[in-house]
Amino acid sequence: MMTKKARIMDWPEDPADALPTALWDAASVAKAIGGTTQEDCFIANVATDSREIGEGGLFFAMRGEAMDGHRFIPTAMTRGASLVVAEHPVDVPHVLVEDSFAALQALGAAARARVLPEARIIGVTGSVGKTSVKEAIYAALDRTSRGGAHRSVKSYNNHVGVPLSLSRMPARTLYGIFEMGMNHAGEISDLTAQVKPHVAVITNIAPAHIENLGSEEAIADAKAEIFEGLVEGGTAIIPADSPYFERLKAAALAKGAKVLSFGRAAHADVRLLDALASPGLGGRSGGSLVTADLGDIRLCYTVASPGEHWVINSLAVMAVVRAVGADFGAAGLAMAELEGLAGRGARVEITTKDGGTALLMDESYNANPASMRSTLAVLGAEKAKRRIAVLGAMKELGDFGPALHAQLLAPIAEAKVDFALLVGPEMAALAEELGTSDAGALGKPIPFTHCQTTDEAIARLAAFGLADGDALLVKGSNSVGLGKLVSSLLAPSA
Repeated sequence: MMTKKARIMDWPEDPADALPTALWDAASVAKAIGGTTQEDCFIANVATDSREIGEGGLFFAMRGEAMDGHRFIPTAMTRGASLVVAEHPVDVPHVLVEDSFAALQALGAAARARVLPEARIIGVTGSVGKTSVKEAIYAALDRTSRGGAHRSVKSYNNHVGVPLSLSRMPARTLYGIFEMGMNHAGEISDLTAQVKPHVAVITNIAPAHIENLGSEEAIADAKAEIFEGLVEGGTAIIPADSPYFERLKAAALAKGAKVLSFGRAAHADVRLLDALASPGLGGRSGGSLVTADLGDIRLCYTVASPGEHWVINSLAVMAVVRAVGADFGAAGLAMAELEGLAGRGARVEITTKDGGTALLMDESYNANPASMRSTLAVLGAEKAKRRIAVLGAMKELGDFGPALHAQLLAPIAEAKVDFALLVGPEMAALAEELGTSDAGALGKPIPFTHCQTTDEAIARLAAFGLADGDALLVKGSNSVGLGKLVSSLLAPSA
C-alpha cells in the first residue's frame, strides 16, 4: 500500500509550477529590458500613468511630446511604486535604460515569450465593437479557465497600450486577449507582431478613420494586418456578413491561417439561426435568446445586452471559444451575465425630477456611422414614453463627414426619436437635414437642438427635462466629451 508520503511525492507535475507567482521581480525586469539595477523586489503591477500605480508597482517614466513622465516619479512612489524604469539616475529604486518606451516593448515581448506553450493568445480588432467583443471573450474564457484569463483593460490598444497590456500578463496565463486599434495603415502590423496571436478576430469593417485611409477597402486591408502576426497554424475569425468577407478571407489565407466566419450568412461557420428578444425588468428591453449552428453542434444561449449588434458579437465570441477548444457552456453563462460597460452600452436607471425614473443608455465613449445606426435601433426598440437621443459628432471622417452625419436622419426617424440633441460642429449637416425633413410623427419635423459644446448640451438637456418613463441615448466620439454629460446625470444632485 502506498504511504501518505509516497502519494505526496507522486503528485502529478504541472509545468505551471515552475513559473513565478509574482508578476515580475526587479532582476527579471532588468534582464528583459536590458537595463541595470541593484534592487531586489517583487512587482505586482505595471503602469505608464502614475495614477494607475498600486502597491508594489513598476512605473515606466516615459517622455512624450507634451509631457515627461520622469516628473511624476514622486507621485508614483507615493502611490506605492516599488521600482521605476527611468532614462537617467533618480533618487528612488530604479532600472536605468536608454529608452523607456523601447524598454516597455521589451518587457511586453518577455511576457509574451514566457507563457506556457498551451496558453492561447487572442487578438481583436475591427471598426466597431472591438472593446466590447474583447471584454466578452475575456468573460467567456476567464470563466472556462477559472480565472486563468488576462486581457488589455479599457481601450489600451495602441503603440503604448499593447506592450503595457502584454507586460501585465502573468506567466501562468492560460488565455490572453488583446485589443488592437489603428488610425493609419501599418499600425496593426506592428501591434500584432508583438502580440503573436493564435487567434485573430476582426469584428467588422465600417467607415471609422476613413479620413486617414480614404476608403472602406483600405480600412479592411488595414484591419487584415492582424493576420500577419498569427502563429503558425493560427485561426482568423472574420464577419461572414461583411461586404469585404472575401477580401478578409483572402488576406487570412495568404498568411496560412485557418478561417472561421460568423454571422447570418449561409456560409458562416458560426451561423445565426434565430434570435428572440428577451423581456427586461420593469418593462425595459432585455437581451436576446440566441440559437447558432456550428456545423456539428447547435448552441442556445442568452445574451444579456440588447441589440442586434450584441447578437452578432456573441457569435464572434463562440467562434473564439471553438478556435481555442474552450467550454461552450461556460461561455454561454458568461454571455448571460455580461452587462454593458461604462461608455459602451451601460444601462442605468436615473431618478427624474418628477419622482420617476428614466433609462440612460451610455454609449458616450465612441461613435461611427455603423455603431450610431446600431444603438439608435436599440433605442427605437425600447419601450418608453419618450425617446431622447444626445448624439455627439463622429470624428475622423474627413471629407466624408458631412454626408455620413446627414445620413443619420433615417435611423433617427426609424427609432421614433422624440427629441434629438446634437453636439459638435460636425453635426451641422444632420441639423440641416432634421430642420427640413418631415420624417417625424404625423409627417412633422423631429424636434432637435444643435449645440457646439458638451457644456451647452448639459444645460439644454436640463432645460428640456427628463421625465418618468423616458429613454435617453448618449453617444458620440470620445473627444466630444459626452462622458461629462453622463456624469452630470449620474451625480447625486442630478
